[in-house]
Formats: sequence, C-alpha cells, structure tokens
Amino acid sequence: MRNLVVLGGGYGGLAVIEELLKNDLPDDVRIILVDRMPYQGLKTEYYALAAGTSSDIELRAPFPEDSRVTKRYGEVSDIVLDNRTIHFQSGDPLSYDYLVIALGCTDQYHGIPGAQEFTCSIQSFSSTRTTYRNIGDIRPFGQVTIIGGGLSGVELAAELRESRGDLNVRICDRGASILSPFPAKAQRYVREWFQKNDIEMKSRVSVSRVEPGTVYNQEEHIYTDVTVWTAGIQPSPVVQRLNLPKDGSGRVMLNDYHQVPLHPELFVVGDCASLRFSPSAQAAMAQGNQIAEVLRAIWSNETPNLGTIKLKGVLGSLGKKSGFGLMGDRRCRHGTQAVEKRSVMEIQTSFRINLKRK
Repeated sequence: MRNLVVLGGGYGGLAVIEELLKNDLPDDVRIILVDRMPYQGLKTEYYALAAGTSSDIELRAPFPEDSRVTKRYGEVSDIVLDNRTIHFQSGDPLSYDYLVIALGCTDQYHGIPGAQEFTCSIQSFSSTRTTYRNIGDIRPFGQVTIIGGGLSGVELAAELRESRGDLNVRICDRGASILSPFPAKAQRYVREWFQKNDIEMKSRVSVSRVEPGTVYNQEEHIYTDVTVWTAGIQPSPVVQRLNLPKDGSGRVMLNDYHQVPLHPELFVVGDCASLRFSPSAQAAMAQGNQIAEVLRAIWSNETPNLGTIKLKGVLGSLGKKSGFGLMGDRRCRHGTQAVEKRSVMEIQTSFRINLKRK
C-alpha cells in the first residue's frame, strides 16, 4: 500500500484530495489527511469571527467522508525527508510515499520587539477566537489598532465598525496608503469608505516596538487597548525548519509540477510554496487541483500536461453590505454605478459560497 499524506486540511490540501476523489484511485493508494482539528476552518472569513459578526460554527466546513480517506489528528513537529517520515508532538510517526505539505502560514513579525507577545492574531482558528474575546472585552469607546493595511487588515477594520459602533478603530500601514498593491481607484474608494465610517488611517507608520497598551512608531506613542497584527505572513514553522531551497520569503522552491526538485515525491501547496502570485485561497485551490493531476499522471506512468493557473481576481469585504475588487485587468469598485455594484457583489457572494463548499 502506498501512502499519500496531505498535511493540512485547508483550501490547498482539500483541493488535492477532492480532485483525486473525483476519479478512481489506484487500489494500492491510500490518502491520509492530517490536521489539528476535525474540520476545515474557513480562513478567508476569520476577520468576521474576530469582529463577532460570524460565529465559530459558521466558519467550519466538514472534511470529506470517503472510505478512501483516512484522517489523523495531531500537531506535526518535524518532517524527515531522507526516510520519508512525519513526526508529531504526540503519537507514533507516520511514513509516506507521497507527501503534500499544505500547512499554511503564521504571522511574520519582522523581528519587532514585543510584536508577537503583545498583539493579537487572525492566522489560526484558535488565535482568532482569542482575538474575538480580547476585542469583545474592550470597554465602551475603547481603541482597537490594526497593524497592516493589506486586505486582511482592511476587512477586519470594516467588520469591527459594523460589529461595534462604539469602538475607535485605527489601521496603521507603513506605506502611503492602505491597500498599496491595489489600483489607485480601489485605494481611494476604500479610504473614502473608511472616512465616511469613522475609521482612522495612519500612513507611513514604522513600528519599532510594541508594549501592552502602546505601539511605537519609532518614538511616537500610539495608545491602544487591543492591537491586532496583520502586517505579513510566513510559512509554517515546520516548513521553516526544512533544509530546502527557498525564496526570500521562506517559501519552498518548486518545479513546474509543484514538486521539490530533489524530492519529487514531495509537493508543496499554498502559503508554503514559492509561486508567481501572492498567496490566497484561490491560488491554493488552483494549485491543489494541478497537484492532483500530476499525481494521477505519475500513477498512470504518463507525463503531466498542466495548463496555466489563471486567477479570477481579488475581492474584499467592507462589512456585510459593501465590497471592492480587482478582476483580471478590470478595476472594480462597489457603489460607483448600479451595474458595476451588482456585478461585483454577485461575484463576491459566489466566490465565498464556493470557498465554503470546499
């Protein structure tokens, strides 16, 4: 029996499994899914859990029930590539013939003193629950400060405004504007929405350290009750410890078939993989589908014939009623014209439903 082990039941890992289950597996192949929890956490919606506008149970999706899939729950501590073995914090090791690493990411604190100790996170289900409790306990008219003006920070800030109108919500970014990778029109639309909804924006903030109740912009004191960190990600610590070629962000370098060149039995998907596009659920799912194609080709002694991964765009939420997006070469904003508004929101709703079904 050959073991295909998938480490991580997120968007990428489940895409591999679900694509393989669409067809007959070879009789001598067994799929083993490894995860900490008995369900998938819908990470693209964690900002809503942190803000209190979605409940815990709404953001859980069941793993596939199939006789061809065995599930094992535990915390991976190490992967030994030479003898193809996975070690856990507790329990027996697990051997594999093929391995898909889909362990996701953690916060990147950039070596800033106090950032890890004194800020909240929305990178895991557990940390997001803690963030929700900390925000929920803030006194009336207290201050939440979000460090990082990317998509996660923007969505969290908007959701907090909808959740608790009494809170003072601030978002800080080191650039000149929030959403700096987005087109200028999208940036301007979101800035105007924030101004209208009384969300403070601080630009060109270079965080030098964090202490309880204070974020330091070099020597400027920024006072806060709760600080949430959304200022960058890095691969899972297990992947960080692997002695493999990586890019400048610590993501594993792969060949055209998503394999580690020196270990063709090893595939990496999602936030841990060095890809030409930014990490996202959409990218991980597309990559996972291709990994399934490669595995099928290997088992059939064929050469994989992969197409180009084409992403449909990026969509963001501003609470439950507004949104913005960039689709292909089209720049889209919600609220500018009626036709454009319907188009963006219909795509956004469909995209989220599809992710939850995964």
